[in-house]
Amino acid sequence: MQCSPSLPTDLPTTTLTVEPQSPVFTGESVTLKCEVQGYDGWTYQWRYKKKAQSQWTTVSQSVFYTVNRDTLTINGDAVVNADQYRCRGARYYRPTASQYSNTVTLTVYNLPTTTLTVEPQSPVFTGESVTLKCEVQGYDGWTYQWYKKKAQSQWTTVSQSVVTPGRHWGSVSCNMQCSPSLSTDLPTTTLTVEPQSPVFTGESVTLKCEVQGYDGWTYQWGYKKKAQSQDTLTISGDAVVNGDQYQCRGERHDRPTTSQYSNIVTLTVHGRPKAVVSVSPDNHVFRGETVTLRCDIQGEGDTGWTYSWYKNNYSIYPHTTYNPYTFNFVVQHDSGTYTCRGYRGRDSQSSEISNAVTLTVSGLSPPISLIISPSRTQHFSGDSLSLSCKGQSDSTGWRVRGYTHSGNVSDCLSPWGSVTGSTCTIRYLYTSHTGVYWCQSESGGSSNPVNITVHNGGVILESSVHPVTEGDPLTLHCFLHPTITSHLRADLYKDGSLIQTQTAGEITIRTVSKSDEGVYYCKHPERGESPHSWVSVRGQNLKISHLYYYTNLTRASNLTRASNVCWQENHFIILNLGAVILKIKCYYIAGYIVTFNCVQVDKWSQWHKTYL
Repeated sequence: MQCSPSLPTDLPTTTLTVEPQSPVFTGESVTLKCEVQGYDGWTYQWRYKKKAQSQWTTVSQSVFYTVNRDTLTINGDAVVNADQYRCRGARYYRPTASQYSNTVTLTVYNLPTTTLTVEPQSPVFTGESVTLKCEVQGYDGWTYQWYKKKAQSQWTTVSQSVVTPGRHWGSVSCNMQCSPSLSTDLPTTTLTVEPQSPVFTGESVTLKCEVQGYDGWTYQWGYKKKAQSQDTLTISGDAVVNGDQYQCRGERHDRPTTSQYSNIVTLTVHGRPKAVVSVSPDNHVFRGETVTLRCDIQGEGDTGWTYSWYKNNYSIYPHTTYNPYTFNFVVQHDSGTYTCRGYRGRDSQSSEISNAVTLTVSGLSPPISLIISPSRTQHFSGDSLSLSCKGQSDSTGWRVRGYTHSGNVSDCLSPWGSVTGSTCTIRYLYTSHTGVYWCQSESGGSSNPVNITVHNGGVILESSVHPVTEGDPLTLHCFLHPTITSHLRADLYKDGSLIQTQTAGEITIRTVSKSDEGVYYCKHPERGESPHSWVSVRGQNLKISHLYYYTNLTRASNLTRASNVCWQENHFIILNLGAVILKIKCYYIAGYIVTFNCVQVDKWSQWHKTYL
């Protein structure tokens, strides 16, 4: 028994301690210390496992773990509740290892919550004092740290100079999530003015003060310190001075006790603008021309204004939007002095009345006539035709116009003509060229119209282009188309009755009288009838020009009478009755307005003067 060897013994024991003691708080670092009982020369091995895992994992040096011989420091981010740690020693000599240590389980608590309150309750208003109170839930012995930041900036420590005396400093901060909004601006105030600037000398102005939010406001105006309940301030015309400035704010008994000051309103006062009348094309015009009067308000433009027009100091068009005011056909009665005044729509303020402009209308139009070459009203298809505006004065600015079967008034342009100066040339006539032609000036004046008929048949009547004056000679001649060879001549008819046989084919009336007025046409036994032409006879002392376009009529059912009343001298009336297209011009003669009425009579029409 004395020589038996020693029995086996346990490996050295190992103890694992933790600092600080559990529980620890979120973000705190933890240091573990491993101690082996007996022997020396130990190194240390560290193991950990998650609560839900069964396998132990070796811990090595990293950003989360710091190994320093017998200590292991776990950084705050790696300190996780319920994680388990243990250790053991290792060395080169027997015993080469110690037992595993006790297991340390980490218990991690969230930091105590902190509540920040404010007195008075938010919102607070600019200029008020504020008291903040910081309370930590649980534990005792706290001191306090204070932080603040502005929008989009970093948190900074609040210095003692801006903290209420008696507050302490500590290790727990009130972060952004728990801090209330400290302040808000005082309610905003808006000052408006009616009417809008600029105002005119002598106008009154009303200011209105409006506070956004809350109620019970009285108002303080910048021109005096005494508060008043009214939110409007009216400044009478005499006190409205250019460059004066006004502002306001609200006051009340409850918080907030005041609003911000309003925007500043600066009054801009102008002298009352003056109206100016202009006339186009000239102050001196001729009867029948178009005249335009325009009223301009100096420095104001056209927007928002209405106008009153006066003739010889009497109102003719009060408060109209017509600007310019146009006479389409002036007569001598339109002569006079014209003035105007503007009224601004937003406040009915008026301008000064304009200086007078004198309009003079002469009784005679410029002596311009439409000259036809060849000089006859009827033409064969394929012929050429020249129409010229000529007179005693310069014909510059006059152009040839026409009203044809198309039903439109147009200039002498392609495709039916070409223009050189005041002359229109049609090189090849078609029946579609049939119509009424006249000269017209840029200002709207016109010459006497001329009827042109283009015939696609074999015979036409040559008659006077313009009305014939009583006592003058008149020759009527029947023409056959140049391509027709015939020994027979055409008969000549007036108002449906034969007046000349084939022996001559023409007739000359040496002294024309009113009885010679009527509808004339030619009739050829082989080539048929020419178009019908109305021959007009005027008195020696009267300038009457009535029908300027005439074609054969076919019987039109329900058409018994077509008439129009002239409403102004030189007014043109256009009638499109299907079977006949009429162009009538009104003339002012010896105090009467003259119109011409069309009466259906079997196969032709007759024209009658009607005095109204």
